[in-house]
Amino acid sequence: MRVKIELNTKIIELKKYTWLINSRNCLLLVIFLVLAFAAQSQSLSDIQNLKVDDLSDAQIEQLIKRAEANGITTNQLTALARERGMPASEAAKLSKRISELQMSVKSQSEGQDGSGGRIVNGFQEIDMFDSIRRSDPYYDLTEKQKKIFGYKLFQNRDLNFNPSLNIPTPMSYIIGSGDQLLLDVYGASQQSYDLDVNPEGRVFIPNIGPVQVGGSSIEAATSRIKTALGRIYSGINGSNPNTFIQLRLGNIRSIKVSMVGELTKPGTYTLPSFATVFNGLYAAGGPNENGAFRNVQVYRDSRLVATVDIYEFLSKGIQSANVTLQDNDVVIVPPVDTRVEINGPVRREGLFEVKSGESLEDLFVYTGGFTSIAYRDRVTVRRIENNQRKVVDVPSSEFDSFSLKDGDEILIGEALDRFSNRVQVTGSVTRPGEYSLDEGTLTVKGLVEKAQGLKPEAFSTRATLYRTSADLTLAAVPLDLQGILNGTAQDVALKNEDLLFVPSRYDIQEEYYVKISGEINYPGTYPFAADMTVGDLILRSGGMLESATNSSIEISRRVRDASSGKLAEINTLTIDPNLELTDEERNQPLQPFDHVFIRRSPGFEREQLVSIKGEVTYPGDFAIAAANERISDVIKRAGGITQYAYPKGASLIRRTVYFIRPTEEELRKQTLKEIRSNLDPDTNRNTNEAEELLYERIDKKLAQNELEKYEREQAEQKRKLFEISPAFDTLRLDSTITSMRMKEQDFVGIDLGYILEHPGSEEDLFLLEGDVIQIPKQLQTVRMVGEVLLPTTTRFSKNSGLKKYISKAGGFTEEARRGKTYVVYANGDAKRTLNFLGLKIYPELQPGAEIVVPKKPERNRMGAGSWIGIASSLATVAILVQTIVNNNKP
Repeated sequence: MRVKIELNTKIIELKKYTWLINSRNCLLLVIFLVLAFAAQSQSLSDIQNLKVDDLSDAQIEQLIKRAEANGITTNQLTALARERGMPASEAAKLSKRISELQMSVKSQSEGQDGSGGRIVNGFQEIDMFDSIRRSDPYYDLTEKQKKIFGYKLFQNRDLNFNPSLNIPTPMSYIIGSGDQLLLDVYGASQQSYDLDVNPEGRVFIPNIGPVQVGGSSIEAATSRIKTALGRIYSGINGSNPNTFIQLRLGNIRSIKVSMVGELTKPGTYTLPSFATVFNGLYAAGGPNENGAFRNVQVYRDSRLVATVDIYEFLSKGIQSANVTLQDNDVVIVPPVDTRVEINGPVRREGLFEVKSGESLEDLFVYTGGFTSIAYRDRVTVRRIENNQRKVVDVPSSEFDSFSLKDGDEILIGEALDRFSNRVQVTGSVTRPGEYSLDEGTLTVKGLVEKAQGLKPEAFSTRATLYRTSADLTLAAVPLDLQGILNGTAQDVALKNEDLLFVPSRYDIQEEYYVKISGEINYPGTYPFAADMTVGDLILRSGGMLESATNSSIEISRRVRDASSGKLAEINTLTIDPNLELTDEERNQPLQPFDHVFIRRSPGFEREQLVSIKGEVTYPGDFAIAAANERISDVIKRAGGITQYAYPKGASLIRRTVYFIRPTEEELRKQTLKEIRSNLDPDTNRNTNEAEELLYERIDKKLAQNELEKYEREQAEQKRKLFEISPAFDTLRLDSTITSMRMKEQDFVGIDLGYILEHPGSEEDLFLLEGDVIQIPKQLQTVRMVGEVLLPTTTRFSKNSGLKKYISKAGGFTEEARRGKTYVVYANGDAKRTLNFLGLKIYPELQPGAEIVVPKKPERNRMGAGSWIGIASSLATVAILVQTIVNNNKP
């Protein structure tokens, strides 16, 4: 027995240890795969050298998706990266990049309805990163690529460098094989020729023969053709010609250009013969991270014919070097020679390429210059010299002579956030704000005069002068402001950064208010006024509602003496229905912090509507007359059912507990909107003065309601913005599923025929607000859905059972769960298939019924890895058992 207990204990410990090892290995394996993708060419052993700044948003997106697919949160992701050797600074950057991307997704998706997603099994599948991908043309670029000046030029999907082909024929265009020339002869003779340039560079002109034009410009080819046509057109040549020619391009040829060097997509490209160097660079994706932007070389027949400086185009719009390419040209982008980085308040930060001999002054042209807050007297340059770093201070006088070197980092400081001649006054003065400290002596009295004196509510007995000491500590100087102003106290001279605070008497006492709630137009909190009565507060809050009672109005008042044990003092009164001032009301004036409650009248009830649709004499909406009104009562009020009605198919749609009923305020607003719509002078008849005044009042009330609603929504959005939601996607998915499950309306199965024959019975339900009774015409079909070969609708037959209808739908599919087949009847009831001793008893069918065949549940089969794991565990247990048995042998 003891051996068996020890064996069980060891097996449990072994399983626990094995589970811990497997869990840890699975997590490490997943993080290996994820980081391998993110690092691209870097190996797993090089994670400690991974630079998060080199990852693009697209790579971070894939990182998040792969982690979520393996059940790893972002916190676990960064923790595992740290465990594998990633530095803490890079792990922090990774966590920040993930959080920023998820926050961008959340803020952009809140304002969208997701109409661009795909519908899958009733759900809408939305790529949460799609909105960012569409809005950012540089989504796939890394942070370093975005910093390189000029890199975005050829990566912008909204920018197109395709050459324009709809231009006049340039006279300098060089003709080549494959071009089409259109020759027009006009004047004394009229003729048109379509001439194709053959591979030998010639065109064949009828009655003339071949003319060599290849390699010539349009202007030179025109001269040659004119000379050739002079043989048959005598009026072309001479001092007084009467026949003229015009040569223009038709279809242009294609050329092949080799794009080599440090390009994103080097290769040989086929381009139109009008293409320039920029067209070729755009086709090749532009220079890569190591490519030069200022030394793009164009070689033709092994000779350098042009050097293109892309910065000249970006900063000055100069395209003089953007030559037209010719067939077999080679465009070379060499590696960048000198690149520097500039950080600080300039118009454009980033990495910039500089040419030999260029200075800081030249660099500032490409950065767009300093911003207004930049410190321009000196910049700091970090440089690598003699295998170590050094700092160089460059004054503004040397900006035009200081030469830059590769790897330099230029740091620009900001102007000090300090004032040299500022004093301030705040509080209860007519014009608070900042004032200059004059060259003369400015005193407290002079500052108050500059601010145009005190306000009536100013607390002038005492003011405070806050002064910044030489060591930047804060000191407070109490002042007798009233004495200084009337000359009975000594005035105080002000210093730089002094701040005079003049309090208001309202700042040093609690604000008095009164509250009103209940059946009132605008419940809420209102300012207290001396001698205010309940009637005054009712008028201030928009008057009582129709549902309010003028009696039993309660006033809750704060208890001044806490030792009495009372929490509040309750007083009641009755006011005049027409709000005339009575002695009772006058004798009970309100006090600060009183809360007035307006009660609902006991007999007040709003109308409640039900709807009848279908085969009744008078379909439509009906008001519930009494609390005990039943289905049979309202059918009788609707004139009864027609001769075509199908009572067995009648159904009742009733609101569930999840139905969100409109509030009293929403119902009132809807009523006001309808009245305003009917009084709108732009869409209705001419109105009289009374109706115009009513329209203006209602419009003003609705505008105020909309403003309050907007403010509430803005406050709610701010609250949601600062909520921490680590499981953002899961919560959104859960809310979607919950909204589908918590339906606001449900079908209630009823037997209308029995109800009409036995009014007042248990089947004859009491009506509730919002009920919808649907009475269809005589139904004659049965529908089959779910796991059948051909979901369809067929004619109802009394003598046909469920299996016969399934046969009409082609029979069950292989995935059909036959024993769970059920029938939904037209009135909303449902019946399932019963099993008795292996026999299936299918429900009977009625017209309008729907046969639903569900699908078999999916079963997760064990894979090869799971079987191997089980086998390894069993082998381990067997070895352990054998070892224990051997150890216990005598």
